Amino acid sequence: MARIALMEKNKREPKFKIRKRNRCHLCGRPRGYMRRFGLCRLCFRILVHKGEVPGVIKASW
Repeated sequence: MARIALMEKNKREPKFKIRKRNRCHLCGRPRGYMRRFGLCRLCFRILVHKGEVPGVIKASW
């Protein structure tokens, strides 16, 4: 879980655009972020297993 202070700081517009940090919309995690879904890999995995992300299925071969 990300610190509340860092999540609040991320909501403000940075001085320079390059300083923008992508964070998970659910937990605020900065690493393992998937841009297409706006989630970190951990939250993404949980939601996919619940079937809450449309069009994504578990691969098996």
